[in-house]
Amino acid sequence: MTDQPHRPLTLRDVSEASGVSEMTVSRVLRNRGDVSEGTRTRVLEAAKRLGYVPNKIAGALASQRVNLVAVIIPSMSNMVFPEVMTGISQVLEDTELQPVVGITDYLPEKEEKVLYEMLSWRPSGVIIAGLEHSDASRAMLRASGIPVVEIMDVDGTPVDSVVGISHRRAGQQMAQAILAGGYRRIGFLGTKMPLDHRARKRFEGFTEALAKAGIEVADQEFYSGGSALVKGREMTQAILQRTPDLDFLYYSNDMIGAGGLLYLLEQGADIPGEIGLAGFNGVNLLKGLPRRLATMDACRLEIGQRAARIVAARVAEGEGGAPQRIVLTPTIDLGDTLRRG
Repeated sequence: MTDQPHRPLTLRDVSEASGVSEMTVSRVLRNRGDVSEGTRTRVLEAAKRLGYVPNKIAGALASQRVNLVAVIIPSMSNMVFPEVMTGISQVLEDTELQPVVGITDYLPEKEEKVLYEMLSWRPSGVIIAGLEHSDASRAMLRASGIPVVEIMDVDGTPVDSVVGISHRRAGQQMAQAILAGGYRRIGFLGTKMPLDHRARKRFEGFTEALAKAGIEVADQEFYSGGSALVKGREMTQAILQRTPDLDFLYYSNDMIGAGGLLYLLEQGADIPGEIGLAGFNGVNLLKGLPRRLATMDACRLEIGQRAARIVAARVAEGEGGAPQRIVLTPTIDLGDTLRRG
């Protein structure tokens, strides 16, 4: 883990790094005054390299902080992050801190922009999804001088504190449960993964565990965008038309898994005898399906609660305290779609 800087960066740091006066740095960052293009470029490059973010409330508050916690997540359109937000809100409502949400759509460049804007208001802490960030985002997080908690994933090196599960381990555990159920012709269905790092890590752990048993994924189907339920139906139909002898379908999330389950029930498939299914996330909404989909609880509510407690405690201590690494353990629910081993 990387130690937090002892103080936030100032105009003087950018001035020294760029070789121009603090007044010139201020003009460039406020986009005011007559400054040459060469000087402007030098200042902006130095600020980005250092991770410096202008303070939009400078001089307005003696503490130079507002009672806001920046919560930066990739999406609110699925059932995953609302539960995380519920956990964060439950803890912060007993403090003076208020969460403010920024959405990145899994795009590193958008995360940079959202983080830059949020840090410019000098929040008291940051809770941000994932461990993979651009160099500029990591520099801003390190230089912020406030508690930073990366959430959802522990498979990597955090900037400060981290709360989550091991997605590689989650993928391995699901593969072991599927193999214990006697399934051998396994298909994988999921989102396109270059930007969904947690899904990628689960898939890596899944295939590693299968490989140890001498088995490879027999076929794969990927999607991006659109209704997850509809996509789950379409993907399931496509993969089974292409590879009809599959005896298990592992979905990267519960929503597409639910679409696949509904499709197979309509086809009269023998579940879990002829074919088994499993998803990921333990979405409560899907407990009303005709069959209970095998899944794994990703500890979303607890992740939000634990992350918020870290920030609240560090703020109460004057932003002191050592970084924490909290690894939660998800549990498998075999439901009605995975044979017991």
